[in-house]
Amino acid sequence: MSLIPATILTGFLGSGKTTLLKRVLTEAHGQKIAVIENEFGEENIDNEILVADTQENIIQMSNGCICCTIRDDLRATLQDLAEKKRKGELVFDRVVIETTGLADPGPVAQTFFMDDEVAEQYLLDSILTLVDAKHAAQQLNDRQEARRQVGFADQIFISKADLVSPEELDALTHRLKHMNPRAPMRPVHFGEVALSEVFDLRGFNLNAKLDIDPDFLKVDDGHDHGHHDHGHEHHDHAPGEACNHPSHQHDHGSHGHHHHHDDDVKSFVYRATRPFNPAKLEDFLGAIVQVYGPRMLRYKGVLDMEGTDRKVIFQGVHQLMGSDLGPQWAEGEQRVSKMVFIGLDLPRDILVQGLDQALV
Repeated sequence: MSLIPATILTGFLGSGKTTLLKRVLTEAHGQKIAVIENEFGEENIDNEILVADTQENIIQMSNGCICCTIRDDLRATLQDLAEKKRKGELVFDRVVIETTGLADPGPVAQTFFMDDEVAEQYLLDSILTLVDAKHAAQQLNDRQEARRQVGFADQIFISKADLVSPEELDALTHRLKHMNPRAPMRPVHFGEVALSEVFDLRGFNLNAKLDIDPDFLKVDDGHDHGHHDHGHEHHDHAPGEACNHPSHQHDHGSHGHHHHHDDDVKSFVYRATRPFNPAKLEDFLGAIVQVYGPRMLRYKGVLDMEGTDRKVIFQGVHQLMGSDLGPQWAEGEQRVSKMVFIGLDLPRDILVQGLDQALV
């Protein structure tokens, strides 16, 4: 039996998760989807479309989708669904898990790797984060959970973009990119987004594509500093170093003085043109995730390793890290290692120094 793909849907309160889910559960899209809802959802889908008082907690929709609420814990719910699918009692192709507005998607993602039974039945596809453009600045300022959800995302959908000015939207996307340059982001209207852009995104695949927003690799003064590598390794600017974009300044009340906004969820990109020593790198990364794992949200790299002609791909969530051999370096391709780290106040200098020291 092939693995059941799973998508984690997270997002701010009022960002339109329910709208998106309702569409998935009622529209004739030809896909059979099981939606798992956290029961303590603030705006529960139940009230509107799931008026069914069943013992089972699993409700079949007219379009063949299923909706169920998490009774005890996610693991049990996932196993229960997989078993019913195996026995032919339920028919579905994929699972969407909605986390509550304030949940940290990290532990949910980890369930798919840590739990053997779940890992044998499911494949975690991606984490989608919905951001409400109108309230985003406030939510990102006030709530660390909101910032973490952005850091975890493989894809960011910005809802209610039509309610803010183009400048505000630009400032918001700029701010989000500094937190997470690997997630593509796009405005959506009331959950109207093609399902092909929601599913099979393969955000957790170990593939050789490292999607970093290209704008992130330029400093805001317009100089791309990827090209003056004078034999030394180089690191892209940290958000807040050489950046005077309006999103990082807010107006505080009537003083009108600009405050340099600095989020605790940050990302940085590391590049190196010399190969890594595999043993040294493994030791260093192993030590780093032991110490900083809880603060490391997502990280990924495509690396040039001494002793192999193939790219080495690694990625992780919190303390869980995996790596694999990718395709061969192409003829004439410059062998460059690139990594992106997204986390809460990660000690950039310690990481950079350790990575530099692991180079051949």
